[in-house]
Amino acid sequence: MERDPKKLVGVGVLLVTYAILSVIAVYCVFFSRSAPSPAVGVAAIIGMAALSLVALVVSGQDIHVRANTNNRTLDLASQTVTFMREGLSQESAQAVCDLLLTAVTACSVAITNRTMILGFSGVDRKNHEQGTPIQTVVTLDTLGDGQTRVVETANPLGFKGDGAKIKGAIIVPLVVRENIVGTLKFYYTSASRMDEDQLAMAEGFAQLLSTQLSLSYLEQQAELAARMELKALQAQINPHFLFNTINTIASYTRTDPTKARTMLREFAVYYRRLLENSEDLIPLASEIEQTERYLMFQRARFGEDSVQMQISDLGELGELRVPAFILQPLVENAVGHGRRPDGSTLHIAVTVTPVGDDAVISVTDDGVGIPPERLATVVDGGSKTGMGIALKNVNARLKGYFGSLSGLSIQSVEGEGTTVVLLLSEALSSPEHEAEELSKGDLDKLLEG
Repeated sequence: MERDPKKLVGVGVLLVTYAILSVIAVYCVFFSRSAPSPAVGVAAIIGMAALSLVALVVSGQDIHVRANTNNRTLDLASQTVTFMREGLSQESAQAVCDLLLTAVTACSVAITNRTMILGFSGVDRKNHEQGTPIQTVVTLDTLGDGQTRVVETANPLGFKGDGAKIKGAIIVPLVVRENIVGTLKFYYTSASRMDEDQLAMAEGFAQLLSTQLSLSYLEQQAELAARMELKALQAQINPHFLFNTINTIASYTRTDPTKARTMLREFAVYYRRLLENSEDLIPLASEIEQTERYLMFQRARFGEDSVQMQISDLGELGELRVPAFILQPLVENAVGHGRRPDGSTLHIAVTVTPVGDDAVISVTDDGVGIPPERLATVVDGGSKTGMGIALKNVNARLKGYFGSLSGLSIQSVEGEGTTVVLLLSEALSSPEHEAEELSKGDLDKLLEG
């Protein structure tokens, strides 16, 4: 069927308008300090994406069926947004796959993250179980370069058994804040079924899913910011820490007035920095400086030899932009949970290492370590203690800023000490961060502790 040029012009105008408004909305959400509500901006993007999806799907169809198609597509978009509200999980992905299979001519619909199948509905489902590794090279290619792929022969897919019925595929990346987090895939028993409308449907729904995932990440960041503020009020700025520090300063007013003045001045700076926006990106050197202030108060209370911290030579990495308050919680946990009962000196080493375009920050202490049964709950986020919550927040904020490949890992030996490693994916991709690189083998050794 030939498409009416007037329809195509109308669709083009709508898409250009959507692109311009999306850029404005994204700027307001992520960059403008005066934006009303992040959720409002992203919700606007979702609405525009849904309307554009409708336009793409129905632009080539007869005007007599356009109304029904509009309603059906908008209904699908609404349900899809509902399912993806909690992020990209196996449960939400499977629900979306089941939903989309009823709306397209594809024989199967699949959703993956970067490593495994999250949802699969349709032909050959038994060979594509949730949680199994990605099977097709073309999917990995899309995850690598972010390009939509239309596969019109069965050879690149390589399916066997019932999967041999699949003769073609449309594979579209899911992108969140410029990070490729997964794929949406439509499979077909015949390449002739993969027309322009099916491609438009795949790309439109992938855009809608990506936008909703962006909103989900944004909501998580807002929740984490609130949690961090609450933690700062309830834990970091609790009466015990406040009174202990003030009492320590007061004790020096007679014995060492100069030191008391210095501590009081640093105490004011410490709390001013702590109360500043916890979601700002700051130089790594500033984060380390704030952490050293915290240790100064602890040494004043427990003794100058109670804690020693050694920092690796930062060089240009001192200017690396990192989320505020990601290093101090790690050092604070080491001091709060790692000091030995005999009062011996706790040694903490902080190293920052470039690994290709990634940055790796490790915090190692020689304290009492973490018992295996407790370590398991800390690592999987099940811990409800201050240590578990702090580490979970740091891990989630790293993923929010630097993408899903970033995060936190912990190694600990009871009685010997603990190492916490932060991986900041692509943090050094800008040209100003050029330094000597470690090999991937060296990175593996570092992560193994």
